[in-house]
Amino acid sequence: MAAEKKYAKFGEDPRHNAWKNKKFETSKDKVNWRMTGPWTTGILFYDIMEHFADSVRAASGGRLNIKVFPAGAIVPAMETFDAVSKGVVEVGHSWPGYWKGKNEAFTAFASVPFGVDYEGYNIWYYERGGAKMMDEIYAPFNLVPFFCGNSGQELGLHSSKRATSMADFKGMKVRTPGWYMDILTRLGVSVTPLPGGEIYLALERGIIDACEFSSPAVNLPMGFHEITKYVIEPGVHQPSCQFDIFINKQAWEKLPEDLKAIVEICAKETQLWSYSWIENLNIKAIEEMGKKVEFVSMDDDTLNEFAKVTHAYLEEVKAQHPDVKRVLESMELFQKEYAPWRKLRGGVAPWPYETYISGEQKVKGTHLQ
Repeated sequence: MAAEKKYAKFGEDPRHNAWKNKKFETSKDKVNWRMTGPWTTGILFYDIMEHFADSVRAASGGRLNIKVFPAGAIVPAMETFDAVSKGVVEVGHSWPGYWKGKNEAFTAFASVPFGVDYEGYNIWYYERGGAKMMDEIYAPFNLVPFFCGNSGQELGLHSSKRATSMADFKGMKVRTPGWYMDILTRLGVSVTPLPGGEIYLALERGIIDACEFSSPAVNLPMGFHEITKYVIEPGVHQPSCQFDIFINKQAWEKLPEDLKAIVEICAKETQLWSYSWIENLNIKAIEEMGKKVEFVSMDDDTLNEFAKVTHAYLEEVKAQHPDVKRVLESMELFQKEYAPWRKLRGGVAPWPYETYISGEQKVKGTHLQ
């Protein structure tokens, strides 16, 4: 009888090795934290904060109770970072790109034009050293961070003007912040980083021609589709919109080990839930928007030009900011190494039967994903 083949183990769980001999005891301490962020109660990102706090309270049996406050209740929205750093509140939630003035690399943990999507962020952060890099970027500010919420790819531009070619974009007045603002400027677009609450009125009065803000489910109640004619796709500025929590270091160090583990696990649970929740809401959101606007797509030449200008811009940012270079090059290496498997698995994405057999699964020579 032939000997049974023995297989060498392929891969391991580093956390198991770190935790297998760790003594977790149920702490008796009851800890109360306060949490805030740049969000008001009417925006879905506030719900992500509440979900995380609920998960922690449930998993800890109420031993760690996190009370959530909207922007302005304790500190103004854009003072969240400093408030947590100084210990005014114990934990904050945000889109990390808001803090680019502290370190340009924060934007890389939020959204990168033509960068990683939700799947890519997760693999890179949890398995490719992204979490360690994020810890290092936050550490000088007395903060301990975790990914905590993702709303997927953002909608493109709500626009009063139809724009599918590069020539159409020149001279347009667009609202957008961050790296995309600089990229559009290079393409001949007039850009302003208006706060979210000022966008509707600016569109209505013709101060701007177009805007981007977030995913369909977040944009729908803001009403942009009611006063524009088009939505220009895809949202190349944010293939993924990533959020995080950041915890005051002294507050974190006071936590018993079991509660630290609960916070980490609940942050990851919120990461999974938020994406699934918002993507499901997007189904109805684009249906409602479609009653008022026409969805149009940029042509291939325009997308290629956007990609080239984006690449050149990010190379310049990397040259100026060593932390950005380190983080983006790590992401880019992941994208390159992941590409062969992404290509091989193409063609079996779960499209409806009618879509698949129509040939749309191979639109423009590539498999839809």
